Amino acid sequence: MAVKKVSLRKPFLSVGAILLILGASFLWMPGLNTSSRSTKLVVHRGMGYRSIVGELQRNGSITSTWPVLLTGSILPKLHNIKPGRYTIPPGMSNFALLYFLHTHPQDEVRITLPEGLSLERVAHILSSKLDIDSTEFVAAASSRPLLRRNGITAPNAEGYLFPGTYNFAWASSPQYTAEFLIGRFRKFYTDRLKTAASQQGLSETELLSLASIVEAETPLDLEKPLVASVYLNRLKKKMRLQADPTVQYALGGTARHLYYKDLAADSPYNTYRHNGLPPGPICNPGSAAIQAVLNPANTSFLYFVATGKGGHNFASSLQEHEKNIQNYKRARRESLR
Repeated sequence: MAVKKVSLRKPFLSVGAILLILGASFLWMPGLNTSSRSTKLVVHRGMGYRSIVGELQRNGSITSTWPVLLTGSILPKLHNIKPGRYTIPPGMSNFALLYFLHTHPQDEVRITLPEGLSLERVAHILSSKLDIDSTEFVAAASSRPLLRRNGITAPNAEGYLFPGTYNFAWASSPQYTAEFLIGRFRKFYTDRLKTAASQQGLSETELLSLASIVEAETPLDLEKPLVASVYLNRLKKKMRLQADPTVQYALGGTARHLYYKDLAADSPYNTYRHNGLPPGPICNPGSAAIQAVLNPANTSFLYFVATGKGGHNFASSLQEHEKNIQNYKRARRESLR
């Protein structure tokens, strides 16, 4: 009787199969490499895939980088992770983690840009809320290609950054943000308003330049048509505008009390030294200031001065203006008692 040979071999899995199973576990099974709590990730513009994975380990989202790097090598499309801020849910698989980062919409930030801000102040607010460097935003708003695309003949987009409350993706680029704000102005500046500006004899840059002075002179919307009438009347009479905000802009934009020596500042923006309008806007005016220039009050006013109690007193003659100045000084003295 033949003795049956008993094979000592057992159906062991191959090393490759074992590695595949272990790899699949790390890739697809939840919680094996990812945190059991919610974590936060910030992805800045220009961060590469390996840098993002390294940041995931540093912030505790994952315990090891290799499973995530392996997942990314198998599915390279998941390398495309947009800049932004992410709150990562707990207990995800490595694949689910990358898919979440790849598909999750960017965080939005609601930002209010008040009327009358300068380009630099707009840049400061945006940089404090978004992943934007203020100097990069100023550079973007001054770039010749952007200005040409948007039909802006001024040296930069000062005056065109339309005030309002907007939602921005946190990782918006300086170029996109500047173009967006200019686009808000373009949407506001309809053909009807263009016709009104033409009837006033004002180019687009001249309109915004005058509106920016009106905006800088008074925060009161009801006063803006009166202020606009003063400057339009002075322009018609070939009088210098002598607008204090243009001197402040020439001195660097500091809204401080002016001295007589400041009025001699050597700048084309100084309307005490130069006739007509400045070369461009001195701030970014809102709709009320622009409408005030297009629809000014019908007055003979050539002067105005603060009341000292909010608002301004207007005058048609220098004699009347001098009286208003004395009233202002009196109100100031009383307020200091």
